[in-house]
Amino acid sequence: MVALLAAFCAGVLVDWSLHRYGPPGPAIDDRAEAHAAAASPVDDRPAATSADTEAAAPRDGRVVSTIGTGKLRVPIDDAIVESFKGGFAERRGNRAHEAVDILAPRNTPVHAVEAGTIAKLFVSKQGGITIYQFDPTGRLCYYYAHLERYASGLREGDVVAQDQVIGYVGTTGNAPPNTPHLHFAVFEVGDDHKWWKGRALDPYLVFRGRAIEGHTH
Repeated sequence: MVALLAAFCAGVLVDWSLHRYGPPGPAIDDRAEAHAAAASPVDDRPAATSADTEAAAPRDGRVVSTIGTGKLRVPIDDAIVESFKGGFAERRGNRAHEAVDILAPRNTPVHAVEAGTIAKLFVSKQGGITIYQFDPTGRLCYYYAHLERYASGLREGDVVAQDQVIGYVGTTGNAPPNTPHLHFAVFEVGDDHKWWKGRALDPYLVFRGRAIEGHTH
């Protein structure tokens, strides 16, 4: 009985750790690869099956931006914004993570965090099935990776509404096959809107104080 109780407690601790910090794995930065493929359409994705101003760097090294003041919707229902804290600075081998990992069951809907435009749909070795989405200003780019598939009919250049389902959680790319999750990042881009040159921002700081009530836990 004692052994069974100990095993149960260990399992709970591991599960909590995964939800708090996200699964281990290399960092993703496939923007250069995506840019190189920008001139040609993505044709190897699986068919859908269902319907600044100026930025400041605080003393602790976290990266924030003064762009954007509107409310944001967390990309996964019931995701906890506080769980994003620390994910940006985690190490993935020799590189910083510069994103947050949100665990969820496979095929969980992924929602657009803000209204905007689909800048790029791309399939890469690291990120798997991915989406780059601009905010309304074109100065922030939201990145969704390791998707199982896109929402039916989603295309580059589409104008999407906040809360719209744009994809589904999966394990494509270098995600652990038994740990479906959304790798979510935010980039600040220049007036030229070159999303592949964006500067990574801490999603926790971007969402803190801007998350829509009711979608923060």
